[in-house]
Amino acid sequence: MIEKSSKMESMPIKELVMSMALPAMLSMTIQAMYNVVDSIYVSRISEEALTAVSLAFPLQLLIIALVAGTSAGVTSLIARKLGERDRESASSAASHGYMINIAYSIMMVIIGVFFAKNAVSLFTDDPLLVDLTTQYISIIMTFSFGRLLAQAGISILQGTGDMIKPMKAMLIGAISNIILDPIFIFGWFGVPAMGVRGAAIATVAGQILSFIYISVVIKNGRHEVDIRLRGFKPDKKVFRDIYVVALPGIIMQSLGSVMLTGLNIILIGFTPTAVAVLGVYFKLQSIIIMPMFGLTQGYMPIMGYNYGAKNKRRMIDTLKYSLKIAFIIMATGATVIILFPRQLLLMFDASEEMIAIGKIALRSIAACLPIAAMSITFSVTFQAMGKGYVSLIASFIRQIIFLLPAAVILSRVVGLNGVWFAFIIAEVVAFSIIGPWLMHDLRKTFSQWEMDAKPFEIEREPLATDSLK
Repeated sequence: MIEKSSKMESMPIKELVMSMALPAMLSMTIQAMYNVVDSIYVSRISEEALTAVSLAFPLQLLIIALVAGTSAGVTSLIARKLGERDRESASSAASHGYMINIAYSIMMVIIGVFFAKNAVSLFTDDPLLVDLTTQYISIIMTFSFGRLLAQAGISILQGTGDMIKPMKAMLIGAISNIILDPIFIFGWFGVPAMGVRGAAIATVAGQILSFIYISVVIKNGRHEVDIRLRGFKPDKKVFRDIYVVALPGIIMQSLGSVMLTGLNIILIGFTPTAVAVLGVYFKLQSIIIMPMFGLTQGYMPIMGYNYGAKNKRRMIDTLKYSLKIAFIIMATGATVIILFPRQLLLMFDASEEMIAIGKIALRSIAACLPIAAMSITFSVTFQAMGKGYVSLIASFIRQIIFLLPAAVILSRVVGLNGVWFAFIIAEVVAFSIIGPWLMHDLRKTFSQWEMDAKPFEIEREPLATDSLK
């Protein structure tokens, strides 16, 4: 424990951020790649199959919301408690994190078995699309325990500053999915061809393998926190401390599901191909934004630890350096998408109609990515400090207050392209809110720390004078 704590407190910031972030960035990039590969294989079945997977994405975001939000809450709490030298509370947070994800898994089974088709019917009444989407999402949700429980272990290790084993866990899941995809989709090596259903099976199989690996690591390794599931006793205070960060994160991610559902309803009124285009964009964007999230996974424990330790200088240096890296990642990705939209769309066997729609869509939305880099970093900073509600407010304003209404209005005034232009408006507004908010909050926090320290400084002065006498 001394070694990890010393690293958080004394390792040069650039070296520390990259040592923490690079493993997560690598694993998240591989995860993004398997999502893209998954869609590329599905697109070879038919455009309807690709549209079905795109329609399923808002429902998948519900799982992602639980994973990302709760993970942020657990990781942030563990890091802050270790920064405060409170190992017992950090261990309690880890145990509660596991139990929360077990409860989520049970809930997802119920939804996947009994409500998947009804949920899909909200998006479309096309019988073929309803059938294909239900096949896919019912499997993803029913067997989501692999992803949820794997992430429980991953978030605990990340909160202690261990980024290597989480990276290995995510790589196992991603690589397994890439290998299994064509086998189950097209029926290789004597396996029956299962189409869209096969894509879902490959996905959950990879997640379960990731869960098995991380479970062995947690059980057999020595860690900075103790995980106690046997005889577990729930603690209201720990739940509250986790959900102060997790609940805003969950709601924030769920807003993405609401946003995508609304956009899909608008787009399908023009043509189902537009839905497929939006789905393709989010797959391509994931190759850029997942490394960005990997960066924030390394960034959050550092910020949380030094916030708990009240180390102003290291917090500022970490924020500045991480902002620079985030901007480079997102600007580079945006440039590639803006310059090569046709080539990227052809990876998904795009028709001429899909290319015509997609070129404008991809360029318009990708233009927002450099701004999003800063907004995401600011949001994660609030989460690291235990103030996730600010991220929630900014996300709600972006996605619900501005993006959806702007998409509705512009789609009627400009047509289909107006939907894509709405992304630019929403991103600029969100950044103009969360950026100044964070600067104000940090100044207020640092001023309070200085005030808290002054009584001790005043108390020490006379002692020094007395000794001189």
